[in-house]
Amino acid sequence: MSVGYRAVQWNSHKLRYDAVAAGLVLLFIASFIGLSSVLHAGDHAIAAPVLLIRATGACAIVLLHIALCIGPAARLDRRFLPLLANRRHLGVLTFLVGLLHAVLVLGYYHGFGDDNPAVSLLHNTFTGPADLLSVRRFPFELLGAAALAILFLMAATSHDFWLKNLSPSTWKRLHMLVYVAYALLVAHVALGALPSGRAWPAAAALCAGAAIVCSLHIATGLRETRPDRAVPTQPDPWIDAGPAADIPESRARTVCTPGGERIAVFKHNGAISAITNVCRHQGGPLGEGKVIDGCITCPWHGWQYRPGDGCSPPPFTEKVATYQVRVVAGRVQVNPHALPPGTPVEPARVEETRA
Repeated sequence: MSVGYRAVQWNSHKLRYDAVAAGLVLLFIASFIGLSSVLHAGDHAIAAPVLLIRATGACAIVLLHIALCIGPAARLDRRFLPLLANRRHLGVLTFLVGLLHAVLVLGYYHGFGDDNPAVSLLHNTFTGPADLLSVRRFPFELLGAAALAILFLMAATSHDFWLKNLSPSTWKRLHMLVYVAYALLVAHVALGALPSGRAWPAAAALCAGAAIVCSLHIATGLRETRPDRAVPTQPDPWIDAGPAADIPESRARTVCTPGGERIAVFKHNGAISAITNVCRHQGGPLGEGKVIDGCITCPWHGWQYRPGDGCSPPPFTEKVATYQVRVVAGRVQVNPHALPPGTPVEPARVEETRA
């Protein structure tokens, strides 16, 4: 982000990722329409536009479930990290499929009258048979529209230009609205598609999806609290990070300060260095990354920092906080007071011993 921006930054890997994702979306929609046509044949046949509306709606909410599961799954199992690196592409695709669903709904149900389709929808919501106090007649379309608006806001700000100019913390808070959009969409489906009484497979799938999303996030949260509880209480301000021999080469151990700040303690070339655990890009966990080509590499999107000073390699200018480290009787100790971002710190040698 410190060098410049390009409108499109696709490499061959991202192009293959997007092609596979788009192909799977088309396959899902085609399979949904084909299977529904078989199950609802003859007198129970469903009009083709309605099938397409249902297929795109189902596809959008499935994509959102997948996008929400990628983050915690990658924290629990590194094999999901390649999906995490391109999650924003999946989020934009989710919005586009949801937008197609909304356009089809407006055109089919509100596009054949004298009013503008959007005006017709609002008129039906506030002056028609809809009832805000009734579960069966609640205007569930409004919930879907609100969720789509949030997804649009996220898709429109998905580029690193917005991440840089809004600041990573503000951008992160903005994109946390995805959980609001998810809740709105679950309610949209529950109030709109399920009251028919014959949609128990959809109800079961929706409940299963919500259970998976919640379970993965709870499991990740419980995993994250373990290192936070391991803060030692001792008169010495230095934090014990365990035996140096237990830290894998080019990897890290994460420790937590009494104030709650996480520190990534890396071993590299027989030396120990410590930097903040928070990447400047999207707050990724640097302690779950590794040292590649002499630089600590974030597991989320590959941003790099030198272990000795927390600076990104030229021409990039991002910097993260560093910490003083020492090795006492084979155990790593970290000074919990963060140094200014980019401050050089002499690495501690693994074989170094102090009285």
